[in-house]
Amino acid sequence: MANEFQKVLGFPSLLATAAGVFVASTTLVSLGQGVGVGGYSFIVAMFIACTLMIFQAFSFSELSLMLPRAGTVSSYTEIALGHFPAIVATLSGYVIVQLLAGPAELSVVGIILNQLLFPGLSPKLIALMILALFMVLNLLGVDVFADFQIVFTLIVLGSLCCVGAAGLMGHPDALPPQTMPPIGTATVLPLVALAVWCFIGVEFVCPLIEESKNPTRHIPLAMIGGLVLMLVIQSVHALAAARYVPMAKLAGSPTPYLEIAMAVMGRAGYYWIGAMSFFATGSIMNVLLAGVPRMLYGMAHAGQVPSLFKYLHPRFKTPWVGIVLLASAMALQVLLGVSGTGTIVALIVASAFSWLLAYMIVHIDLIVLRIKYPRLSRPFRTPGYPVPQILGIAGTLYVMANIFPDPVLKAQIYKYSLIFLGGTAVYAFLWCKFKMKKGFFRPEPYEEALNE
Repeated sequence: MANEFQKVLGFPSLLATAAGVFVASTTLVSLGQGVGVGGYSFIVAMFIACTLMIFQAFSFSELSLMLPRAGTVSSYTEIALGHFPAIVATLSGYVIVQLLAGPAELSVVGIILNQLLFPGLSPKLIALMILALFMVLNLLGVDVFADFQIVFTLIVLGSLCCVGAAGLMGHPDALPPQTMPPIGTATVLPLVALAVWCFIGVEFVCPLIEESKNPTRHIPLAMIGGLVLMLVIQSVHALAAARYVPMAKLAGSPTPYLEIAMAVMGRAGYYWIGAMSFFATGSIMNVLLAGVPRMLYGMAHAGQVPSLFKYLHPRFKTPWVGIVLLASAMALQVLLGVSGTGTIVALIVASAFSWLLAYMIVHIDLIVLRIKYPRLSRPFRTPGYPVPQILGIAGTLYVMANIFPDPVLKAQIYKYSLIFLGGTAVYAFLWCKFKMKKGFFRPEPYEEALNE
């Protein structure tokens, strides 16, 4: 496959992409509610979750530079385990995830902006306008995407830093002393599953590898640097939350980050962070509409999805079919109100379960390819291999086993996860057997995959 993309992305763009997934409104909800449930124990859980995601960044860095293709997970898995697991991992772990999480994110910001700034506009209309804006930005070229991504990420991170710093330096006299749960194994480990959602998605840098100016240096640095940066900022924000807002209020609020801003900075902070939610949602939507269509582009070149996904716009060099179809599917869900139903939490967490399964497969890919191709050039090599991969697999299994504290909702989550995996497995079976006519678990030779 000849590189048809334009190499225009520098380190700031890639770092903004890595951090852009973490600053979503739904991530800020997880952060606030985690502090509400566990107090300071949640910060320790965040350190553990971030470490697991750094292990994940090691595997993605090594694999992406070994096989620098936009397809990412599908590209690595097809040469390690075969096309069937490659298709299942990518479709269930990324495409379905974003088809559910994207509309939920849009619906949250639509409601917030309707209440705070635009009472005359319906939340659905606000959500659709935001979606249309970022679809157009992504169609106009990766350089346009990158410029806006840097600005949006800086605004959100700057806002979080201001609230966090003010919360650490201020004196919350009005808040009565809180009894925090003791920090220990029994309180920290159950919170790791929730803390993972504060750091998930850093690998969305990898689909941009063909458009990176210096991927060998910048891809690993952007992922690992983004994780460390967000750990520091989110820890400061969590400390401020624990000092200023009652834990019960944080745990029960659908928008705890607004409660934190108002407690620390008053009504002005409430409106400021409410307006910031536009940039937070803009950041994540920008990343999703850039990353997922490029994954489909790579899969199309490998013959794993219909060939229409590999078409690039002749002028802007963007995978326009994937961008338009993904945005259209999200818009349909917003219009139908799927994101406002009582099952949306279970659906999103179930799709995230599939995401974690894809993470585990990536660790396995790396181990298999180290054994199968020991002499292959690897511009980045995992420090301490295979310890990060083994610990990453074990940690991911733990998170998947403790996916949600409520046993009723947990059962729903596993049910939906099986439906997602079953649906993609049926597609993969039919596509491999009748369209590709290849063995389900026959790995593609590295040289052939590199030239797809």
